[in-house]
Amino acid sequence: MIAVEQVKDVPAYIRQMYTDNNFMTKFGVHIGEIKCGSAEVSIDVDPAKHFNHRDICHGGVMLALADSVLGVTGASVGAVVATLNFSMNFIKGVHEPTTLTVRSHIKHSGHSTMVIEAEMTDSKKNLIGTILTTMFVVDRFKEIPAKW
Repeated sequence: MIAVEQVKDVPAYIRQMYTDNNFMTKFGVHIGEIKCGSAEVSIDVDPAKHFNHRDICHGGVMLALADSVLGVTGASVGAVVATLNFSMNFIKGVHEPTTLTVRSHIKHSGHSTMVIEAEMTDSKKNLIGTILTTMFVVDRFKEIPAKW
């Protein structure tokens, strides 16, 4: 077996990996804090781009932001993940420009599946939504340690 050197600065390594993620780049997703087993992403809501015909932030924008944190969270423990099940409870609508932030943490990390829980808040720390997902562990980033 060939030994793979473990990265020293996991958050910086993950951020660098995601510079090639066209969706997150074009969608304007900012990766915030990354810890072992948790992550944070955000987007600045622009009514001209993100609001629907009822002048509220489209649910698809919020779902896409919530889904964006999942890969980062998996990577934080060295897992390449794909979404198996995704559930979001919309608690409060977004009616004005704000920054939406999703903070996630791993509830269960098994050999082939992972359960990730997250909360979405606005700039005023209002709870916008709660998220619960089951992820399939597709592969491992051998260079990212499972614990750091």
